[in-house]
Amino acid sequence: MLKKFIIYSSIILAFAACHNVNIKVPEKSEIFGLATPVNLQRDTTLIHLTDYFDDVSLIDSVTINRNILKVLLYPDKKTVMLIPNDKKLPGLSEMKVWIKDYSYSILLKKSRKMNYKLIFNPGKKKYKTVQIAGSINGWNPKAAPMKKNEKGIWERELILNPGKYQYQFVVDGKWILDPANPDSVDNHIGGYNSVMTIGVINPELVPVLFTKKTEDNEIEIAYKDNVKEFFVFWQNYRLPKSSIEIENDKIEFYIPEQAKKLNRSYIRAWSYNDKGISNDILIPLEKGKVVNNTSELTRNDKEASIIYFLMVDRFKDGEISNDHPVKDKDVLPKVNFYGGDIFGITQKIKDGYFTNLGINTIWISPIAQNPLGAYGLYPKPRTKFTGYHGYWPISSSKIDFRFGTSDEFKELIKQAHKRNINVILDYVSNHVHKNHPVYKQHPDWATSLYLPDGTMNLDKWDEYRLTTWFDTFLPTLDFSKPVVVNTMTDSALFWIKTYNLDGFRHDATKHVPEVFWRTLTKKLKDKVEIPRNKRLYQIGETYGNRELIASYVNSGEMDGQFDFNIYDDAVSAFAMDNTSFENLKNSLSESFTYYGYHNLMGYITGNQDKARFISYASKALSFDEDAKYAGWTRDIEVKDTIGYRKLSSLEAFIMTIPGIPVIYYGDEFGMPGANDPDNRRMMRFDDLTKREFKERNISTKLIHLRRNNLSLIYGDFDVLDCSDKTFAYARTFFNKIAIIVFNKNTAPETLEIEIPQRFSNIKLKANFGSNWKINKNILRINLNGNSFEILTN
Repeated sequence: MLKKFIIYSSIILAFAACHNVNIKVPEKSEIFGLATPVNLQRDTTLIHLTDYFDDVSLIDSVTINRNILKVLLYPDKKTVMLIPNDKKLPGLSEMKVWIKDYSYSILLKKSRKMNYKLIFNPGKKKYKTVQIAGSINGWNPKAAPMKKNEKGIWERELILNPGKYQYQFVVDGKWILDPANPDSVDNHIGGYNSVMTIGVINPELVPVLFTKKTEDNEIEIAYKDNVKEFFVFWQNYRLPKSSIEIENDKIEFYIPEQAKKLNRSYIRAWSYNDKGISNDILIPLEKGKVVNNTSELTRNDKEASIIYFLMVDRFKDGEISNDHPVKDKDVLPKVNFYGGDIFGITQKIKDGYFTNLGINTIWISPIAQNPLGAYGLYPKPRTKFTGYHGYWPISSSKIDFRFGTSDEFKELIKQAHKRNINVILDYVSNHVHKNHPVYKQHPDWATSLYLPDGTMNLDKWDEYRLTTWFDTFLPTLDFSKPVVVNTMTDSALFWIKTYNLDGFRHDATKHVPEVFWRTLTKKLKDKVEIPRNKRLYQIGETYGNRELIASYVNSGEMDGQFDFNIYDDAVSAFAMDNTSFENLKNSLSESFTYYGYHNLMGYITGNQDKARFISYASKALSFDEDAKYAGWTRDIEVKDTIGYRKLSSLEAFIMTIPGIPVIYYGDEFGMPGANDPDNRRMMRFDDLTKREFKERNISTKLIHLRRNNLSLIYGDFDVLDCSDKTFAYARTFFNKIAIIVFNKNTAPETLEIEIPQRFSNIKLKANFGSNWKINKNILRINLNGNSFEILTN
């Protein structure tokens, strides 16, 4: 009897022990936040350890299991170099950084790049130069010259990630399509681009992970397709393989006991096989338990952000006494000050406009002092411009008196925080106005306006992206000088500390070298984030290919950037009748590969540099016309009310994909407009038409759906169906499910969509009134023309 009791007791103790997983972690982590994975290069990879660790002098060593990479830690410990020892690197591997007997894990992703030879056969024609311009190089012909071989064939060896790339050849300065490539796409500006496809990836063969079940401190993640290895992290510590139980189609593990000490921590998971790397999993924890309700989220949870972007001068005139338009007969009204101010924004915060809409983050255009006069010249119509937009600073610390005072801005922040609304400020670091004291006192702190050949270095966005000037009165700062980096990063820090801001939107990110962003982010961590235990959010603006955009997104620089590639493809898919959803689906997949499935990238409805979506969708504007000129020469209004339905679909898309949704002011009700400055009209609140009022109600419902569904914030992403005219995908977070379906046919359609077996017995509701039913694992749903539905449980 005693023997049986001892055996029984041992079983209970063993069972209890497996429920209490302890991992060796320090009392205080030396990494603030989550360490972003590193994308390895094909040969040598340099990792800035200062991106991750607050004090790199504490680092003892850096190791990698299985000796697959040679590790060289620099003497100053700021950098580590990784060199492949084995040509057959695994898809994922782990780098451990050791500090005082504790190790921190950083995930390493194998490079996907491959060689591709592009060839141009001129036939009997003779050319002096042949270049490539495309999404591979920011459409900069000088970045990719081709060489002529002994047979007269022009060729260029490219090293690219798998994917589709648009391009043209530039022959003796003339842009042409690739005559040997029949694959082309509409470039939406009246022409076409050739398309090259690099590599063949079948997503059906790559592992797929999804959250399945959680109970107490146990988590179950299911997977599809063959998996070679799993990587499960709690914070920046990899869970030991011995604590993970792997079955045929799932893995089970327990949340470490140490998680109970933190209000917020995270589980992350990845896997890989010979065909590629899986999607990533992100699971937020509250005191060691999986977050089960959006009520547990706070404004510190950046993943739950919904951003509203407003231009101060064009939003609301709350205080007439500070209205001071520039008095210059050469300035047309559209580019003068309208009178919007800080006090007006505060009024709308207090009257509940943002709260009712569902917004929890406001992005405010720059408010630093801008010049009092007018500058620049536009020929047709002839006009000068003012600094109403805020992007021409003559001070990096003073608030423009036309917008308000320091006390008024502090009150705005106070009122926003009182309502659990974050405020991020647009910060301009790339350039200053020529009247800025920095330039007047230190003209050598700017790059040269003239190139060595004597031509002006103006608007050369890609060819000289780190030195080019935006205009002759806007000197670009020379961040190769440490004193300039320190001065401007101190200025940015001043705004955060003085006004208790929640982050920045950074203007012209790609035109500023990475040393600036690393210096700024390090200062923000040291002076604000770590002392206050506060997550700031930094998002950048970069137009370019995904590789360039992603190079700024990591633990040492930006949290995210605006994904303009997705925006352009979404505009095409939802505004144009004959563009297939397939392109948008592929574009999403490519973005996930670069930024992750749980990214903090910004997904916009529009912005101050693009014509309003509804103007294209309603055919008030055509894609092949000059949208700026159109705004000056005719009234751009909503031409066809079908544009509202298309706008609603775009907003439904933005609100249901991974990332951070961003609403450009006025888009919530469909304010029309051509390009700058017509897309910057004065905001309207009360004089909406019946159709605009309906559109704002739809926007509000979509925003609240996003805010109140964990599946739409932290959920996995799975494409269910895609065709030219229909698109369906699912977001799941454990037992919380959302199914999103689009129909861009002009007529109603009945769609039949195969759904995962695990969805079959879950009760769903249609949030926008569509008729639907599920029979076994087939969803049958009726959708009106140009409409969508979101099913949630």
